[in-house]
Amino acid sequence: MKKEYWLIILTYIVMQFSGILGIPLLLKLGVGEDQSLRMAQITASGYWTVFSFAAAFVIVLLLLRSHFKSNDLRGDAAPAGPSVLWAVGGVFMALSVQVIAANIEIQVFGIEGESENTKVIMEVLKVTPLLIVVTSIIGPILEEIIFRKILFGALYQRINFFLSALISSIVFALVHGEPQHLLLYGSMGFVFAFLYVKTKRLLVPIFAHVAMNTFVVILQSNREQLEEMLKQAEQMQFIFGGM
Repeated sequence: MKKEYWLIILTYIVMQFSGILGIPLLLKLGVGEDQSLRMAQITASGYWTVFSFAAAFVIVLLLLRSHFKSNDLRGDAAPAGPSVLWAVGGVFMALSVQVIAANIEIQVFGIEGESENTKVIMEVLKVTPLLIVVTSIIGPILEEIIFRKILFGALYQRINFFLSALISSIVFALVHGEPQHLLLYGSMGFVFAFLYVKTKRLLVPIFAHVAMNTFVVILQSNREQLEEMLKQAEQMQFIFGGM
């Protein structure tokens, strides 16, 4: 594996654990001092996440600048037209797989449907709206570079698609810190790996991942309004159905 790839992985690992020192540092500097301890910690966590992800993103792009257009997979990249179709279709594939996996977790394994990771992110978003840039754009791009281009790409050069996608998707799932949702995150990893192999263009799974995360964030942010709309629709259906 290229030297730059190892440095990118190291940057990603440092970023993931940087909050251990970064969050207490922000609290000492007075971030959230007019709030309760818990809210101050949430605020500091949000600001540090934005800073650390942005810093890592810049470093990764600088390290990758001479390799970003290189194809780490076997074969030539798909033409632009079909790649666009796969990118758009990939959004629906990822969302569909996510719904299926979530239902299997609930119905078969009795696992809570909503990810705790998502709950925490939405809580932090309320006090740090800028975090949406990380959850919707920077985070997905970094994950596709790490788990698809580097990890999956290195494995795919040596073993078949299924094993390469399986290993990289399991690592992708575990990094999210919720092993109980291994099926949920792992299935999405398979979809993104498939899109990457199908088109040989990293921008395709990046687009699908960014669009999916953005959709989920918007949906979660307006959850209360959507639930109220559904209740009103049910009431209207009852009124007109009873006439």
